[in-house]
Amino acid sequence: MISTVLFDVDGVLLSEEHYFDASALTVWELLLSENYLGLAPNQYRVDVAFSEIKLIRGEVFQHDQVLSFLKSRGLNANWDMIYLTFSCQLIELLAQLDDKEKTAKWLSAPIDRGVLQEIGQALRAADVEIRYEAFLENFKDTPETKQCLMKHLDLLADEKLGVETSIFREKGALWSVCEHVSQEWYVGDEHVLQSTGRESVQTGKKGFLADEKTLAPAEEIAGLFRGLLDAGVKIGIGTGRPQLETIQPFQHLDWLQFFDENTVITADDVLAAQKTNPERGSLSKPHPFTYVMALNGRDKGESASLKAQLPYEGAGEVLVVGDSLADLIAAREIGCQFAAVLTGLSGEKARADFEKHEADYILSDVMELKRLF
Repeated sequence: MISTVLFDVDGVLLSEEHYFDASALTVWELLLSENYLGLAPNQYRVDVAFSEIKLIRGEVFQHDQVLSFLKSRGLNANWDMIYLTFSCQLIELLAQLDDKEKTAKWLSAPIDRGVLQEIGQALRAADVEIRYEAFLENFKDTPETKQCLMKHLDLLADEKLGVETSIFREKGALWSVCEHVSQEWYVGDEHVLQSTGRESVQTGKKGFLADEKTLAPAEEIAGLFRGLLDAGVKIGIGTGRPQLETIQPFQHLDWLQFFDENTVITADDVLAAQKTNPERGSLSKPHPFTYVMALNGRDKGESASLKAQLPYEGAGEVLVVGDSLADLIAAREIGCQFAAVLTGLSGEKARADFEKHEADYILSDVMELKRLF
């Protein structure tokens, strides 16, 4: 018997395509814009047509092979994907500079926007080449998964630059730069201050927030929520989206009425817990914290979720609905049942992975949940 259903959002209820678009544009901007490395400022602009975005994404993520690789290694956060992709490019570019003394200096302290501009000035003088294909070349044979992929960046720096560093393994200044540029693209000028607490570096971005696409008709998903509640099933949300990017579309789609706000857990909750508990490292999926807090309720406090004994009491009656291995890994640690939906990045191709990891249910889309009840 299932008494509680916890939903991921991206790839389950809402399409994550615009997140991937924004992620590609972020890497592209960090490389080209004079606000950052400035390798081709004449090619950079904010008014990019959708046809151009498709081309940029195809190049940056190698026709989504990079995204699929990262998803297959249990990485679920777009900000982490951006950081890994750009950092790999940065190491490749510094290898072409062939100046160990300068490189060692840059990799010995936090890499903020000012440092990126300084690096960019040296790279332009050396006439370097961007090689987007380098990511898969550098990562495909590594055994690392999840957050350990960031440690591999430090190994690459040692291998390619001859510089021992630990600058890349932590979510420091460079990660924050990547996050902010990403939010500029996704939420646009109107919401970036609310989203990040900082003004835009590059204004003129409209954002994707007003153009969310559902993975089934919105009214049918509303009917699913209503049907579960009428059947006495509790429902909640455990998403890697920030709160703004969760609450606003849910309000627009009239879905928020079905949820207790204490069980809608977002990236904001995860980041807040990480700041107050830095010794615990990353708490984002596949760490179970997001879903445990959705079970406990935000009003119980983050401490109760961090200290919860796993497997969670009564978890056998909980169903997590997600589209990624990160969701499955989190559900397994909690002791929940897991329903995989094939509406994420890999689509039907993900079936084999979910079968290999013995998902309890594999559904074509979220509406197939109806047959379980």
